[in-house]
Amino acid sequence: MEQNKTTKASQWSGRWKLLAVVFVCAAPMLFSYLTYYVIKPTGRTNYGTLIEPQKYPIPPAMGITTLDGKPIALDAWKGKWIMLQVGPGECPQACRDQLVAMRQLRLMQGKEMERIERVWLITDATPIDTMLMRVVDGTRMLRVPAAAVTSWLPVEPGGKVDEHMYLIDPMGHLMMRFPKQPDPAKVKKDMYKLLKASAIG
Repeated sequence: MEQNKTTKASQWSGRWKLLAVVFVCAAPMLFSYLTYYVIKPTGRTNYGTLIEPQKYPIPPAMGITTLDGKPIALDAWKGKWIMLQVGPGECPQACRDQLVAMRQLRLMQGKEMERIERVWLITDATPIDTMLMRVVDGTRMLRVPAAAVTSWLPVEPGGKVDEHMYLIDPMGHLMMRFPKQPDPAKVKKDMYKLLKASAIG
């Protein structure tokens, strides 16, 4: 009888130790999640608009493909921060400026830039200008049906989805939208704060 009690006590002790290890490992991710989505100190200011991920979950099937037609999903880069732009393949000047801005914003993060991926969701079948591809080399260029992104991404009142840059966190949550023609210095500051505060990605 005494031996059974000792065995049970040992089992419970082992379980509590296991739970403690799991908690310690998960704590950074849980803290990051709470910081971004639950805890909202009155003194905190963001340039970009915070988005509630529950309202805008990434659709499981968006029909995204690589430029050569291979199926792919945004969670291919889960674990990294994603700067996201949407627009037609023709990519007028405003589109080009935004793609270049994303490249520069990533570079501005210095040693933290490896935590960031740049994704351009192209909403038609227009061939991409070769010179543009060289200028924004490193940007993940993917094709997606226009309806899939316009029904998913929130815009400013009266705005269009291709006027914004969006941010997806390392857990795969859409979390921030930047205004039309954003101020690079203010976007950089938001990115810096997020990367500094985050223990993930």
